[in-house]
Amino acid sequence: MRRVALLAAAFTLAGAAVAEADPYVVTLEPDANVDAVVRDARLPAPKLRFESALNGFSVDLNRTQVDRLVGDPAVVAVEPDAEIQAHGMEALAQGESVAAGIRRAGAATLTLAHQSAGVGVAVLDTGVDLANPDLDAVTGTNCVKPGTPAQDDNGHGTNVAGIIAARNDGKGVVGVAPGTRVYAVKVLNNRATGTLSQFLCGIDWVKANAAALNLRVANMSIGGMGADDGSCGAVNKDAEHKAICAATAAGVTFVVSAGNNGTDFKSTVPAAYREVLTATAITDTDGLPGAIGPASCTRKELDDRVGTYSSYAVSAASAAHVIAAPGTCVVSTGLGGKTSTYTGTSQAAPHVAGAVALCFGSGGLPGPCDGLAPADVIARVRADALAGAAGFLGDPLRPLTGKVFGPLVSASLY
Repeated sequence: MRRVALLAAAFTLAGAAVAEADPYVVTLEPDANVDAVVRDARLPAPKLRFESALNGFSVDLNRTQVDRLVGDPAVVAVEPDAEIQAHGMEALAQGESVAAGIRRAGAATLTLAHQSAGVGVAVLDTGVDLANPDLDAVTGTNCVKPGTPAQDDNGHGTNVAGIIAARNDGKGVVGVAPGTRVYAVKVLNNRATGTLSQFLCGIDWVKANAAALNLRVANMSIGGMGADDGSCGAVNKDAEHKAICAATAAGVTFVVSAGNNGTDFKSTVPAAYREVLTATAITDTDGLPGAIGPASCTRKELDDRVGTYSSYAVSAASAAHVIAAPGTCVVSTGLGGKTSTYTGTSQAAPHVAGAVALCFGSGGLPGPCDGLAPADVIARVRADALAGAAGFLGDPLRPLTGKVFGPLVSASLY
């Protein structure tokens, strides 16, 4: 019998004969049948099923049911359906503003902007405002309310989508890769929180639709507690890691936020996974290098310096997949056709995701990342960043002791 990893909170034995049920994610062997496992363990009906990135389901379980699953050789892991949240801070009052970060990332000038990328980008977040005229946004899947459109009911996902792909149409803001099609994958609710099962549902959809929709980039400004076992979750039985590796194998490059704890992101996932490109955040207030820009909307954050909130890499393994981008006071699309302003590594990640999309090609022409596997895409984008525009205090040329934020993304090269 294969050893099963049980990552569960302790239960109390005293009390009622039937323990209170808690939400779990169950990962199965690739050839196992979900219905058979549910039947044999006498479980309630699954809430979500995963069929592409991994084989499994989410369900509410009491201790007796957990014990039954632990004894089933078809079960690889049983883990709590932990809460996941957006890597963002509080939104400021809505209003127009110059998107300095787009210029600082090399995505546009005061007179020029990129054409749309030739690949699709999945935005795993609170959804996207599907009616926003500044976005070419279509519904992918809704893992919070399955069967309904992935409409944004928070605003965070729409801000992220606009940084990636707001149109160059003379209205509102301009994204890194204007007019690129974004697929709304709703894994967070109206409070920008979700569960592991919802996150897995979103990754599962991305992997299943990567080829048909030409999805080559996925943005995940999301994080929870965890670690990289160096083996795609095979050692520590991490379903999230396993799912991301499966989707990566399908040709999708994942761009994720480092987190806003101002600490080593080694304990934050998916940021810690070496298969993803992890974005840290800097502050830019004028769209230019030189550290002479005005005060930011968050005054303690200074022009051309790392965000004081931004998490960072420490180990060599983490440093090998980290890159920086603007994240402070970022103006982008908002709900109802308005604009919104957010601060966080949530906003740094979509600057990078848009650049990665452009690296695959734009304006009908292939780019330098065309035909590359995700690991090679990450290496190429980081190498281009090192050779690109002037950096910031905390970059590889002016490092901060014990903290690695990576080079500043350079979309101008695509």
